[in-house]
Amino acid sequence: MKSAIPISRRELLSRSGLGFGSIGLASVLQQTGLLQPTVANAAGSTLNPLAPKHPHFPAKAKRVIHLFMNGGPSHVDTFDPKPALDKYHGQELPFNLPTERKTGAAFRSPFRFRKYGESGIEVSELFEQTAQHIDDIAVIRSMQADVPNHEPSLLLMNCGEPRQIRPSFGSWMTYGLGSENQDLPGFIAMCPGGYPIQESQNWQAGFLPGVYQGTYIDTKSTEIDKLIENIRNPHLSVKQQRRQLDLLQELNRRHQQQRPGDAQLEARIQSFELSFRMQRDAEEAFDVSREPKHILEAYGPGTQARQILIARRLIERGVRFVQVWHGEGQPWDNHDDIEVNHRRLAKQCDQAIGALLTDLKQSGLLDETLVIWGGEFGRTPTVELPKTGSNAGKINGRDHNHHGFSMWLAGGGVRGGYVHGATDEFGFKAVEHPVHVHDLHATLLKLLGFDHERFTYRYAGRDFRLTDVHGKVVQELIA
Repeated sequence: MKSAIPISRRELLSRSGLGFGSIGLASVLQQTGLLQPTVANAAGSTLNPLAPKHPHFPAKAKRVIHLFMNGGPSHVDTFDPKPALDKYHGQELPFNLPTERKTGAAFRSPFRFRKYGESGIEVSELFEQTAQHIDDIAVIRSMQADVPNHEPSLLLMNCGEPRQIRPSFGSWMTYGLGSENQDLPGFIAMCPGGYPIQESQNWQAGFLPGVYQGTYIDTKSTEIDKLIENIRNPHLSVKQQRRQLDLLQELNRRHQQQRPGDAQLEARIQSFELSFRMQRDAEEAFDVSREPKHILEAYGPGTQARQILIARRLIERGVRFVQVWHGEGQPWDNHDDIEVNHRRLAKQCDQAIGALLTDLKQSGLLDETLVIWGGEFGRTPTVELPKTGSNAGKINGRDHNHHGFSMWLAGGGVRGGYVHGATDEFGFKAVEHPVHVHDLHATLLKLLGFDHERFTYRYAGRDFRLTDVHGKVVQELIA
């Protein structure tokens, strides 16, 4: 029978010879447990990169919800109370701050802190609903990044590297664990109203196969056709689309046989199939109107509340990593009017975060779901000096601060009711048990079942990892 794809004698011998070696290698890998199981997709391929996989060792955390407060929320106004700022308010601090720009006098928090839960951890009034769950939360008060600039700090937090193109944390996770739902993306990034700074680089796959890149959803819209672009075909029925896709996939597979190992081509083939399957499942997953009235009321009104509720619905349906961005741009970047702006922003999400943690705990999903809250850095304990632009003449905001800031973790094997590390008495620099972003990533991977030093991907002749050549697991954060 004549081959549909002509090949040369040299290529035939090459394929045949390599094939015998591959059979032997597959047998060895399977016997040693290094060959991960795969499942066949609808097109008949047994190479499904999103098939569920096993991590290095058993772990509680199986999925992640990352609540990203982009712009840099002020830690001294949220989760790191500093009474010394009350004493020094309006005065110069007793030491010079190496800040991005020259700042002014000490600026006390306009928000009241009080103790919550059996652990007695102090939390600002801005997050009183979240604080109801403080005994399930580990607050890190000693976070550190590299620089006080949004762009590199966003990439450091999301990709572990502030300059070079590297895979995002969500991409690493789906690469390592696959997805529990083959009809929805394994990694979804929701940001209402458009992209944040650095745009899709924040959820990029980098040098990993493109199938692991985050799928962006603009949650500003509530209509499914606007929420997910091209979710429906207005001209063809589902049956006709299936026949069309089967033909396209067959042509693509023939094309791929002549180009073995082409990761971009494989990702494109997978994306066509996933897009088709999403037409059935995505509409149901993103439609929060299907929730009972008391649940909708518990999460509260507004875009932030809706997308946090969507995040819960997605992880219930097997999506591995959901990143929830608080608006486009940098809404938490309050160089001025911090009292007004932080109060407004917290009001948009605090109730929903509290409801999310309640839901996850009641359903038992919190044990297996790692919830992360924070931004790319914190803010100074001193006031931002007036300048030209949006805060001209105003002395009521804070500048960027990467030397010390707060984040919190909950669920998924985290030690609840615990505070790790501390900043100095004014809240400028981490002075006790500093946790760099690389350390955070190493710890998160440990909670997900991975040794961050062994979790690698070979590219351009070397083995890369999320933590590069850095990172130390913070064992105290693990229950």
